[in-house]
Amino acid sequence: MSTTYTMDAGTSRANPTPSPLKRLTVPAIRRQKGATPLVMLTAYTVRTAQLLDPYCDLLLVGDSLGQVIYGLPSTVPVTLEMMAAHGGAVVRGSYHAVVVIDMPFGSYEASPEKAFESAAFLLKQTGAAAVKLEGGAAMAPTVRFLSERGIPVMGHVGLTPQAVNALGGYGARGRTAGEAEKIVADAIALDKAGAFAVVIEGVVEPIAVAITHGVSCPTIGIGASAQCDGQVLVAEDMLGLFERTARFVKRYDDLAGRISAAAESYADEVRSRAFPTADQTYAPKE
Repeated sequence: MSTTYTMDAGTSRANPTPSPLKRLTVPAIRRQKGATPLVMLTAYTVRTAQLLDPYCDLLLVGDSLGQVIYGLPSTVPVTLEMMAAHGGAVVRGSYHAVVVIDMPFGSYEASPEKAFESAAFLLKQTGAAAVKLEGGAAMAPTVRFLSERGIPVMGHVGLTPQAVNALGGYGARGRTAGEAEKIVADAIALDKAGAFAVVIEGVVEPIAVAITHGVSCPTIGIGASAQCDGQVLVAEDMLGLFERTARFVKRYDDLAGRISAAAESYADEVRSRAFPTADQTYAPKE
């Protein structure tokens, strides 16, 4: 008796079931410059990734998980290990979107070599397609170093949360002519260094427009402008899980209210012994 084995090209050890959607690539994202706007949301868990993936071009495993998931006061305490754990979960939960992982504070600033070590660790541990780092012209040599060694890099200018201590808070950036010029120059430097996309966060709108028109790679706005080549939000903010959010967040749902209502109903039924009913319990076999 002989057995013939055939390989399904749509499966792999990383994805043992056929992928319902073909995953996008970094070059495909870059080609979207000036075309249909790119959709990006944050994701930190398998289930969230599963729910968001069909609608997103990119999923960002943001270091905002420090605040959203762990209740930390800022993104500064986030570690490479935390990013790797959540990054792997998001890759496992997605089939379509390009998964980008934030490089946490302290993991890339010292030198391009240190940045490569950290980025390689994240990509090996997770299977993600790219990393994101904050900073402008000062980080351009690092972006070039990584890009030339096969690691796609997304830049981030304007309001950079990892620099909150230096910036003095989370206010909008670029209100003075000098600061506006620097932010535009920072984005151009990252573009020339090889960044495949640049996030523009928390800037006065003319800056975002100027950057979008002045760089060859796609721009992704958050508190920037609808004229950017794409938009990103923290999914938990967009879904209404937090009472306080930044001005640039639009709430598309009130999950906090709905979860609270569901928990209240559950508590009432438990205390009144209305739950569980026969539908949720097991009867002995006759």
